[in-house]
Amino acid sequence: MTIQEMVARLNGLVVFRGILEDPLVKRFCALLQAARDYDGDPAALTGAAGAFEAALLPRGEDWSAVLLDLLLEDDNLCIRRAASGGAGEVAETNLARELALLAQVGALTPDRLVAGLPGADTLVQQMLPAPWKAQPRDYAAAYRARCAEVSRKGFGMFARHHVFTLEEGCLTPVRYPDPQRLCELPGYERERQKVIENTRALLAGKPAANVLLYGDAGTGKSSTVKAIANEYAAEGLRLVEIKKHQLYQMPALMDELAQNPLKFILFIDDLSFAANDDNFAALKAILEGSVGGRSHNVAVYATSNRRHLVKERMSDRTGDDLHEADTRQELMSLSARFGLTVTFQQPDKARFDAILLDLARQYGLQMPADQLYLRGEAFALRAGGRSPRVAKQFVELAAAGVGV
Repeated sequence: MTIQEMVARLNGLVVFRGILEDPLVKRFCALLQAARDYDGDPAALTGAAGAFEAALLPRGEDWSAVLLDLLLEDDNLCIRRAASGGAGEVAETNLARELALLAQVGALTPDRLVAGLPGADTLVQQMLPAPWKAQPRDYAAAYRARCAEVSRKGFGMFARHHVFTLEEGCLTPVRYPDPQRLCELPGYERERQKVIENTRALLAGKPAANVLLYGDAGTGKSSTVKAIANEYAAEGLRLVEIKKHQLYQMPALMDELAQNPLKFILFIDDLSFAANDDNFAALKAILEGSVGGRSHNVAVYATSNRRHLVKERMSDRTGDDLHEADTRQELMSLSARFGLTVTFQQPDKARFDAILLDLARQYGLQMPADQLYLRGEAFALRAGGRSPRVAKQFVELAAAGVGV
């Protein structure tokens, strides 16, 4: 295939057209055009080669491997429909043709690029003293394997990231998510196990409940959800954090995620409402009660310090409401729509000591147990009470040599 033919066929991509916007691919196309337009002056060609290799090296030295990774993570029609029977004859035909083309593109080395150009023998050395590598690979087989694993590895940004936020109605990847792991959360194993089992059911495609993690501050409710997302990311779990003021956007988001082969937790942290909050009714409809069916691959996990989620004053019970009991039932009905409620209570002395001991081991804190318990308890009294958060703060300060 000539350089001119390769340029033309790359410009005609259909399934993988999105990769043409990648900065590295843009520089590769510019390199092809410089080779096609070569007139004996190496300046333009060597400049394009240097620009391409400068963009390539941060991703890897093997152009074939880097391009293949780009294809495997590309968000396109064929990968989106891989788990539901394929994208149709025309799309699949284009897919096969383009994979064959891109395999040739990935195998292009500097010497192959300049073959046939005047002075080709010395042109490679002028271009790049240390040229990139390009080990040939079976792109078609690799892509078939990725399609078979799409329900675990995902596609597009879902293949590169596992935690997202909602920004102006669009999912935005969190590049540096909280690295919390389940093994780093001592003291609430029984409570946490219920949430883990529900998450495993979601991953297995079984009926999974929406979950409310309720309890005292600092007991690890939010950390539990984040750690579960990290633990099961490799099995196809993704986490989307949603703020309370974004609840009205959840129906559209759930419709968008319904066709995705991955599983999603929609995470609402520190949830509570005022009695006249419009978001209250919105979340009720999302959990249960709207005309739309619930997606099989999405579950809502919320944390709150309030069991009934709605702030209520004594005056609310002494007002002029003719149907006070009905009103209270309305206020309490939201928490009842979570299929699973898990309570995280403030730890007693024995549990707090066990948490201190486990955290001291994790941080390599060398301190006699009796002294650890005594000083940890004193720190908790000054901090306002026992909690795993307080225990972690104490151990971190003690491990850093700060007097506590």
